[in-house]
Amino acid sequence: MQPITIIVPCHNGAATLARALDSCIAQQPARQILVVDDGSTDATASFARAHAMREPRVKLAQMPGQGGLARARNWGALAAETPFLAFLDATDEYLPGALAAAVAYLQQFPHEAAVRLDVDFVDFPKVIATHGRFAEFGATLSNTVASSLVMRRSAYLALGGFPVGEFFRRHGGDDGALSWALSQIFGQRRLDNAKRVRHHYRAGAPAERFFRAQMRLDTPDPEHAAEVVRHSRAYLDAARERIHELRALGVSTSAS
Repeated sequence: MQPITIIVPCHNGAATLARALDSCIAQQPARQILVVDDGSTDATASFARAHAMREPRVKLAQMPGQGGLARARNWGALAAETPFLAFLDATDEYLPGALAAAVAYLQQFPHEAAVRLDVDFVDFPKVIATHGRFAEFGATLSNTVASSLVMRRSAYLALGGFPVGEFFRRHGGDDGALSWALSQIFGQRRLDNAKRVRHHYRAGAPAERFFRAQMRLDTPDPEHAAEVVRHSRAYLDAARERIHELRALGVSTSAS
């Protein structure tokens, strides 16, 4: 089985980092587990170093200042030494066998650029978790959240990584923009026969905002929504142009 690098970006993630790293260490295909500390002011770096002392696959990289989680993910991807990449937020965790299933799929289908893992959304407020369409909306969100993504490093680099513009840094949505580009250019399938990532509730986080908007518990600002689409489309167009240039050069955009 080909190896994979797990990139764990985190800013002040000391409270949950141990849980995330333990779930990474349990993944058999993981050769590298890169904790990218995005300017934390808590004990994030200390926790990462402690894990690295016990597990040689764990490495700590510290960003110069706070650049945002998208920039941290890209930083980790550039340092990766494996053909496959996975991304896990420090507040999430992998379930047993998650990455083995993803790597097996990508090896079985060598022309697929990426695969998504099905996400278990836990500890959400009752008004969300008991909604009749919670599972349906969760399936949609599983195709977007960064922790569900496993892909070929070559395809990731061809797309340009997660967008790091100021709009995305201030408002989020970079994972949605990359998901849109990925699905439009390469396509992405989700392994929906089992839950393989656990996404823990965080008040005010993008997942909660998504559920509340879809369930019409909140009314999104239409101007902001239009801005999200505009910036995401600009990223998609730029990614398409990069892929077009690579294809014109005769360069393959998928790992062998």
